[in-house]
Amino acid sequence: MRGALPLAALAATIMTLSLASARADDGDHPIDPARQAAFDTRIFGKPVGADNAYACFARRYDADHLARHPQQKVAAMKLLVSAEKSPDDGAETYSFTLNFNYRHRKANFESSGSCRHVVADDKGGEIQLGCGVDCDGGGISMALADDDQSTLVSLERIRIWQKDRPDEETYHELVAGADDKSFRLQRVELRDCDALMPERKIVASTEP
Repeated sequence: MRGALPLAALAATIMTLSLASARADDGDHPIDPARQAAFDTRIFGKPVGADNAYACFARRYDADHLARHPQQKVAAMKLLVSAEKSPDDGAETYSFTLNFNYRHRKANFESSGSCRHVVADDKGGEIQLGCGVDCDGGGISMALADDDQSTLVSLERIRIWQKDRPDEETYHELVAGADDKSFRLQRVELRDCDALMPERKIVASTEP
């Protein structure tokens, strides 16, 4: 159930993210390729090319923040954004992996899916990434801020599962509440997202 979304399903997912004023990059409202490339460079520090591009953002909320936001369920969050260009047709694909901990639960949770560029009209035509989880699993939107050194992750709901156990027995949803609608994450070193890298997941799946 994890993987790339059909364009129609992803467009529906983006609508459920309260991007009601966002326009998907379809035939009616194309995003200027130069603006898209500039946005990619802001995220990854380079244009998307044949080599995979990654960006890592994270935050662990301290006791003072959690005390001031008593209804916040999330205690720590990490986001890996990935992009690559197909060597066959040059098509660019984007994906995300979200990892987080609840403040009152010990298990580690994760979600992942595919992304595409959207234009947020309610933010002056700003380009963002709208990302969704397969099978109507909700998703996130992400915008860059603070000279590209942080990202604002917004959600209404997203399907999650226990890390390394992506099966229906561990499925549930993180639903936005009073203090869980948006999360400002700081850019960190890529090594901080090593455990979320696709290559690491392949290795982990073959380990005894």
